[in-house]
Parts: sequence; C-alpha cells; structure tokens
Amino acid sequence: MAKRNVAANSSFERTSLASLDQKLAMAKRCSHEGVMAGAKAAVVASIATAIPTLASVRMLPWARANLNHTAQALIISTVAGAAYFIVADKTVLATARKNSFNPPSNA
Repeated sequence: MAKRNVAANSSFERTSLASLDQKLAMAKRCSHEGVMAGAKAAVVASIATAIPTLASVRMLPWARANLNHTAQALIISTVAGAAYFIVADKTVLATARKNSFNPPSNA
C-alpha cells in the first residue's frame, strides 16, 4: 500500500488555517457585540417595565388583587429576555452582513 506524503505545512493549509482563524475571530467578535448590545437592551427594558409594573400594583386595585410578586417578576423578566434576544439577534446579523460586504484585509 502506498503511503501518501502530505506536507503538514503546505502553503495551502497555512492559508486555509489562517482564513479559518480569521473567520473564527470575526465570529467571536460578532457574537460578543451581540451579547453586549442585548445585555444593555435587557437592562433598559427591565427598568422601563419595572417602574410601571410596580407603580400599577401600588395604585390600581385590580393589579393589587391579581398580580402577586411572582406575576410581577414574570412580566419584567419576560420583557427583559425578549429585548435581549431581539437586540442580540439583530446586532449579530447586522455585524455579519457588514463583514460579508467588507472582507478583512490579509495583512
């Protein structure tokens, strides 16, 4: 059986590994930007939801009777989670779209 002698350090493999590393670094940066934007949106949404929710429980008789602490927490956390995932997804897609039109330089 003939053995194939494949050079591990051929220029094609180095180029493809460098390209793969570059794509992986870009994907990590892209996802990190999405996580940070999503976290910021979740904080803003939590505050924007918590204030009216807690105020309505104190002021409105129906809300006082029907929204216990668990319901209040569920309302606030649902809005925060939705804001996180929507903003993170949009940020990752926008960054990926921007990077697909402007390929990185091979310097």
